[in-house]
Parts: sequence; C-alpha cells; structure tokens
Amino acid sequence: MRTLTGQEILQVWEAGWAQHPLDRALTMLAAAAPGQTRHDLALLTIGQRDGYLLDLYAQTFGPQLAIQAHCPSCAGQVEFTVAIGEIRVVACIPAAGPLTHVKDGYTLAFRLPNSLDLATIVQRSDAVVARRILAANCLLRAEHHGELIDTDALPEALIETMAAQMAEHDPQAEIELALLCPSCEQRWTLLFDIATFLWAKIDVQARRLLHEVHRLAQAYGWREADILAMSAVRRQLYLDMVG
Repeated sequence: MRTLTGQEILQVWEAGWAQHPLDRALTMLAAAAPGQTRHDLALLTIGQRDGYLLDLYAQTFGPQLAIQAHCPSCAGQVEFTVAIGEIRVVACIPAAGPLTHVKDGYTLAFRLPNSLDLATIVQRSDAVVARRILAANCLLRAEHHGELIDTDALPEALIETMAAQMAEHDPQAEIELALLCPSCEQRWTLLFDIATFLWAKIDVQARRLLHEVHRLAQAYGWREADILAMSAVRRQLYLDMVG
C-alpha cells in the first residue's frame, strides 16, 4: 500500500460517494494498489482486505486511530486512541489451500470468504439464512459417510462450526475492541470496521481539501490541480496568509 495524494483522496471520495460500503473498500484499495485489478482485490479474504486497509490508513493518515464510541449503558461518549500495530495481525496469514473439517461422519472442504461472497448476503436480514448462503459460497466439497451432499443437507451446528473456523483462520476479518466507560464503568466490546472508519476519514479529508482549494482559488486564481500538487505545509502557509 502507498500513500494517497490529495488528488487521489478526492478521486476516491468522488468515486465512492454513491457506492455500497463493500464497493467503497475496493475503491480505496484500488487507488493505493494500482498494480492489482479490482477483481483481484475482491478475491482477497476479508482479513487480507482489512489488513491492507489498515496499512493504507497508516500510510496516508498516520499510525494512530482516534475512535469515538457511545456507552451502551449511559450513552456517554467514549474517546480513545488505538495504535494500528496493536490490531494489525501480521503473523496470521490465511491458509493458501482449502480448510477441512471432519466430524460425525461429515467431511467438509471450504475456503475463506471474500468480498464477492459478502456481496451475496448484504441484503439478507436473517443471520441464519445469510450464514448458510455464505457457507454454500465457500464450500468446496461436502461428504457424509463418503457420499457427496449439498449445503442444504448440512446440520446448522456444522454451518456454525464452519463459520467459527473461518474466523479463526482469518483473524483480521473481525476485530473487537474491549472498552470501559469512564463515567459508569460499563464494559463492552466494539466490533471495529476499518473500511467504514477509513471511508469516514477520507470523507472528512476530501471536504477539507475542497474547502482549501476553494479559498486559494478565490484568492489567487490557481487551478485545483496546482493547489493539490502543493505540499500540505506549503498549502497551509498560503491559507494562513489569506486569513
């Protein structure tokens, strides 16, 4: 992953404005990994995708995440900072080949979910149905006492076991933060989504850049491309002189 320039931030923001969050994640990655096709990025496991998004955040905005959350007990706002290195799973690389599970006469071979798989369940409100569809997408082979069977024939407990093994083998895909409310001392866990968090940061930065372009273009008549080509320090000096 490489650092996004101001121009690229605006391009990503404009392209991702009307996109679904799944597509936005790929749009952000594609901008920082020009050597890979969008389809290749969509085939990354969710953990691999999120790991790259964390790297992109660190390269573009720095190694610290300033996060805000609301206490589920008193609704108070909790603000805290997390170092990306604390949640970046670098040692756990998803298996290159299929995963297997053998129990009670069942033998399963399956792969880890990717963005294309998630796209098939985003409209599903029933978690059980969504989990079964995801299992069907990722299941490569299923046998019961040596006989091939369909996903529909798998017990729900076995589907849940598949989901648990997927999470175990792709740990970056689901990051939970343990939080403590300083007001009421309520403890809870927050599921952290780097794709949503990074997009929010890009949205704020894009609007700030457009505001800076507007002020400098009004004051000096410069083109947008010339203003964005300046370093942030130089651009800020001109903004300070404009007042």
